[in-house]
Amino acid sequence: MKVSFASTEWIDSNADPLIRYDACLAMAKGYASSKKSDKMRLAHAKAFCAIAVESYWDAVCERNKASLPVKSVELDTPSLPVDVNKLASAAGRLISQFPVEDAGFLAGNIYTAMLPSSRRSALGAFYTPPPLVKRLIEMTEASGFNFATGNIIDPACGGGAFLVPLAQRILDQLDSFEPAWKLRQLEMRLHGCEIDEFAAWIADVVLEASVLPLCIVAKRRLSNVVTVEDSLRTEATTEYDLVIGNPPYGRISLTKSMRAKYARSLFGHANLYGLFTDLALRLAKPRGFVAYVTPTSFLGGQYFKSLRQLLTSESLPISFDIVSDRNGVFDDVLQETILTVFHRSPEAELTDKAVIVSALVPQGLNSSRIEPIGNVPIKGSGDPWLLPRTADDASFLHAISKMPTRLSDIFYCVSTGPLVWNRHRDQLRTERGADTFPLVWAESVSSDGFKFKAEKRNHVPFIAIKEKQPHLVTGDSCVLVQRTTSKEQGRRLVASVLPASFIAEHGGAVVENHLNIVCATKTTERPSISVSTISTLLNTSAADRAFRCISGSVAVSAYELNALPLPSPIQIAELESRIEDGASREAVELLVASYYGIN
Repeated sequence: MKVSFASTEWIDSNADPLIRYDACLAMAKGYASSKKSDKMRLAHAKAFCAIAVESYWDAVCERNKASLPVKSVELDTPSLPVDVNKLASAAGRLISQFPVEDAGFLAGNIYTAMLPSSRRSALGAFYTPPPLVKRLIEMTEASGFNFATGNIIDPACGGGAFLVPLAQRILDQLDSFEPAWKLRQLEMRLHGCEIDEFAAWIADVVLEASVLPLCIVAKRRLSNVVTVEDSLRTEATTEYDLVIGNPPYGRISLTKSMRAKYARSLFGHANLYGLFTDLALRLAKPRGFVAYVTPTSFLGGQYFKSLRQLLTSESLPISFDIVSDRNGVFDDVLQETILTVFHRSPEAELTDKAVIVSALVPQGLNSSRIEPIGNVPIKGSGDPWLLPRTADDASFLHAISKMPTRLSDIFYCVSTGPLVWNRHRDQLRTERGADTFPLVWAESVSSDGFKFKAEKRNHVPFIAIKEKQPHLVTGDSCVLVQRTTSKEQGRRLVASVLPASFIAEHGGAVVENHLNIVCATKTTERPSISVSTISTLLNTSAADRAFRCISGSVAVSAYELNALPLPSPIQIAELESRIEDGASREAVELLVASYYGIN
């Protein structure tokens, strides 16, 4: 039997509103995914959410005994089936049962969940849950921002997840003033920008709904505070005391003019949130604040080295909160998340930089737990920023910050596997033949050792190498390290040796680019430390813990491996001697832990 989208038989009306909201979200997402094209899916997403937002507005008006039309938006949307229309209306009324600060997130979350994945990725649209919004606002106030006088911009405001709580915080500071004056203050001091016109409309509607009692007493509507524009391409004419928000993220291809505009913060590939961080520094007044929710990848990735240098040359880091559990925080997001507050300062380059680091543990829709970690120095260069993830890591980080040895100091370097397999489809082979070499995939590498296999989908064991492709062949024994792991895995560093015997048997091997290659540098100096010792060292818990303080993304990059603090050459030589004498894995773990200052 077909179940109606509007059926409430399996959604208990007495259930927790958040459970009911999640059910509505799932059904809305399922309805959108049934559309055959991205164009249809987008149109139906807007039609659904327009009904939901209008229903939310009507419910708020009823509660306040007002009869006001919702703000208008130009839409050319299809008619929805009766049951879907009812579902959208029910979703809007359900959202009205939550605190007003939640409405921008809850309405916007339905919209982004229904979007075609290509459009969502292009917009980088992942709206901020209320606990993170509330905490970031608290962090800015603790850092010295004054909500009674300061002007604020969210340059990528989405559905208003930040604007509504910010408005409430401003109004809290103006409690004794006349309603009409309060509205003028909001209109003058709170501003949002959004590239998506429909999301901007959602933001303006939920913002006015949040101050509707004030509008009724003042006998006037709240003017729109959101401008529909691409902040990155607009030349700003106003400076702000606070730039705050959750900028979109994802790689972006830049025009020559855009690359020139943001050249100071770019190194290689551009990421949207990196550009918005650069923009924030331009928008903030000389004594203003920048407060963002972003992925943590800027802490260590090579592509962000110029941005790190810019941040420390123009601002002082005040406080960082690392979100300790990303599950359920952002819908369909895998990156580790961080909340940051920076203070723009003309003296930034001359000032020692230390940041207050905490862990933020979300607990439901409207609360979180904060676990202090400690004060951590930040390098004023483009080098990776080492940040502890737990209080126990703070003392550990202090120890490894004094470890100067890197792979280059023992004559090793890291590169990425040279083969991008889908660019060489015509060369892939299922059987060994003339001019073929083994194709090494990440599945062949584990901390228990190398085992050649190609069992996953699209994987084949061999590749034919053409005359002008000798650069694809690895001819020496080396250490292979998986390039994609996550914080939830037991290990971030997963390494094994590509054996010399395997190389000799096949005359070489081709390493796919989901692996890093740690090999001897091509210099007159040859490493005295074996690849086996390097692999063992990388597979220890202590080295893995050190890497977690560097890496903020799911990628294990060559750049970050090259920056990994290591025991001294003398200590590594001692480790090799102990391994050769037959030391157990437990003994190796204890020895390496002692090198890293772990009791």
